[in-house]
Amino acid sequence: MARAPLLQLTDISLTFGGNPVFDGLSLTVQPGDRVALVGRNGSGKSTLMKVMAGLVEPDRGEVIVPTGTTVGYMEQDPDLSAFATLGEFAAAGLGPGEEYRVEMAAEGLKFDPHRLVATASGGERRRAALARLLAEAPELMLLDEPTNHLDIEAIGWLEQQLSETRAAFVLISHDRAFLRRLTRATLWIDRGEVRRQERGFDAFEEWREETWAAEDEARHKLDRKIKAEARWAVEGISARRKRNMGRVRALQAMRAERAAQIRRQGTAAMALESGTQSGKRVIEAKGISKTFGDRVILRPFDLRVLRGDRVAFVGPNGAGKTTLIKMLTGEIAPDTGTVTHGTNLEIAVFDQARASIDDSATLWEALTNDSAMRVSGRSDQVMVRGQPKHVVAYLKDFLFDDAQARAPVGSLSGGEKARLLLARIMARPSNLLVLDEPTNDLDIETLDLLQDILGEYDGTVLLVSHDRDFIDRVADTTVAMEGDGRAVIYAGGWSDYRAQRGEDDPEAAPAPARPAKAETVKAEALPRNGLSFTEKHRLDSLPAIMERLEAEIAKLSEFLAQPDLFQTAPAKFAKASEGLAERQAALAAVEEEWLDLAERAEG
Repeated sequence: MARAPLLQLTDISLTFGGNPVFDGLSLTVQPGDRVALVGRNGSGKSTLMKVMAGLVEPDRGEVIVPTGTTVGYMEQDPDLSAFATLGEFAAAGLGPGEEYRVEMAAEGLKFDPHRLVATASGGERRRAALARLLAEAPELMLLDEPTNHLDIEAIGWLEQQLSETRAAFVLISHDRAFLRRLTRATLWIDRGEVRRQERGFDAFEEWREETWAAEDEARHKLDRKIKAEARWAVEGISARRKRNMGRVRALQAMRAERAAQIRRQGTAAMALESGTQSGKRVIEAKGISKTFGDRVILRPFDLRVLRGDRVAFVGPNGAGKTTLIKMLTGEIAPDTGTVTHGTNLEIAVFDQARASIDDSATLWEALTNDSAMRVSGRSDQVMVRGQPKHVVAYLKDFLFDDAQARAPVGSLSGGEKARLLLARIMARPSNLLVLDEPTNDLDIETLDLLQDILGEYDGTVLLVSHDRDFIDRVADTTVAMEGDGRAVIYAGGWSDYRAQRGEDDPEAAPAPARPAKAETVKAEALPRNGLSFTEKHRLDSLPAIMERLEAEIAKLSEFLAQPDLFQTAPAKFAKASEGLAERQAALAAVEEEWLDLAERAEG
């Protein structure tokens, strides 16, 4: 017997500020649904979720929740003013003796339930709101950006909890890996229309491109028909037009239909320009360490960063990632050791706290008051990569409209603030880009564009992120803060780091193959006769690469050896087989390279 829907929206219409957000929207959420809710920043995802939660009343239509069905909503800015501690807030909806659920969630999400609300950060408040939702265990969970302010370990814990729950959930997130692993259906908001596909987020981008291609083809056919009918109307004789007024009215209707079509929002016109080329050696750190009181942040650590490297820093919140980057860039001094910078460094910083933007300033002022962007004698222009440009035109490049130019920065959403900070960074030439949590709040299309831009950037990138997919796509070296002040260097991105630690997931897609950065090393290599400086380091790095590949091959072979895998999980079998073949080919190439270099080194 079919079960009743947990939630049903029928003919929902909603208007904000005279602009329709939704019109005639209908959808249902069934028991067991695991739905990704996706769309551009500002498309109405959070608004739709608030309609589902009953927090926003639609102008028209019905929101139906069957009697007895429990729906829980995790909001982005929870109100904790009525509670003394985070734990009291998180346990407010629980019965006697159920407080242990909050303790379990607090441990997994890494916040102190005894923390006073008055002293809690925004991230701690959001984690308490998430713990409250998980502890209440409603039949339907509505999760709005739950991974923001979580480190990778906490994201993994939440991923495990949601994968095991029997509850249905609707999930908004920018974290591709999180969405891919958890969702089985996708709701896509695009220009006020909500489409549903009974496939998870992994199939979203293909679906989106197919939908847009069909839309473009239909628009092209309509344009051709309008052109043909317009030619008939101009060339036909008066009598003929009189006898065919229906055809004329049809032409007018087609033109009205074409005019009413809403143009897709483009991507931001982002671009990075490398400044003066830096020296080949960008940063050399030798024996640097840092403690705060009795707490060891970093034990003696060596790192060499060369021009063009993309180095990701990963680890739990509070492990010292930002502190390490600030030591490397010279913002704070290490307790021991030295940091040497190469020549001609021009550094641009994307800071996690968005501290460089004054919330009380307008967007116009945020750009024109920036000394690096100011055009002498002009209050309406900014300098963009060496060329003056009108401030409104530059804001439009980053998808802000005319009305927002004079709006305060504090009125922007998290994604819009991130775009504004990117606009400031990308206006000036640089050759060392420091990105501290750049992916928070950005929509998927903007993340795609940022990844492409970083791929074409001639300079060097230092990246702090908890977005596993983004790290895999961008980084060629990963520095892991592994606790107790230990920082360890690994070749490759997040998946490579996990594989080298023996933690790779045979069900996950193989990480894209990339050459190891032989020049980024933990210690100086001993000179060898017959090899160049770079080749010496390459020879030293190859044994570790071979060891990693051998470990991955062994793990994949073990996974594929399951006798019924091909019958029970053919997709996993195919993916693992492809990964095994890639790693075997890579190992053969690396072994051949090592033999060649070793022979040349021996003279």
